[in-house]
Amino acid sequence: MTPTTESRRDGSPPTETRTERITETPGAHGSQRERYVAGAMLFAFGLLALMGIITAEAFYPSYNAGVQEISDLGATRPPNSVILQPSATIFNATMILSGLLVLGASYFAHRAFRDRVVTAAIAALGLGVLGVGIFDGSEAPMHGLSALLTFFAGGLSAVVAARVIETPFRYLSVAVGGFVLTLLVSIFAFGLLGLPHPLSFLGAGGIERYVAYPVLLWFIGFGGYLMGPASETTPAEPSDSTDSAA
Repeated sequence: MTPTTESRRDGSPPTETRTERITETPGAHGSQRERYVAGAMLFAFGLLALMGIITAEAFYPSYNAGVQEISDLGATRPPNSVILQPSATIFNATMILSGLLVLGASYFAHRAFRDRVVTAAIAALGLGVLGVGIFDGSEAPMHGLSALLTFFAGGLSAVVAARVIETPFRYLSVAVGGFVLTLLVSIFAFGLLGLPHPLSFLGAGGIERYVAYPVLLWFIGFGGYLMGPASETTPAEPSDSTDSAA
């Protein structure tokens, strides 16, 4: 910040005043540290979940990403659920670890921002992902409820995160979250009306990935944003040495 000078009326040397200064306090450092930890955990979650799904697919014989749902990697729906190893173990373990990472990140994000809405959305996502790993596809209705919570909380997290994002990334965040939530609502709406969804040509697995993958990619970006530098500025106090006007 460039200082400004003010000449004194009595002819004494001019004084310098600053309109703004950067403050560094122990509390600010602590907040930034927790922000970095939250970012690292969310980045790790997005990367781990994405790579875990890809790895489980690689070990699943004749897996069709367009026809089969993501959760089929852990177990297909009942009755007569199919569980194939090692894909099931890879997928379920990935979801459990991912859920724990998100829950941990929600704690540090709350310490950094003190925003209950953002904290609740991220924590709900963590619970949903954890439930997907604990209750595989053969365990109805818990798996379905966990998956539903995961998808809605993921989209909602991207929308409400704009409350704590201070760069134009907030607009992309709202766009991604809005897309996911709109797609989820449309899936339910077309299903209730008994009409084919406009994206039905992608298959059930393809539509599900249009919901899940934008969320995972967004969390990788959001985690990177949180790990970036953050500065705090406060207005400086008026200088005591300046004379008042006569």
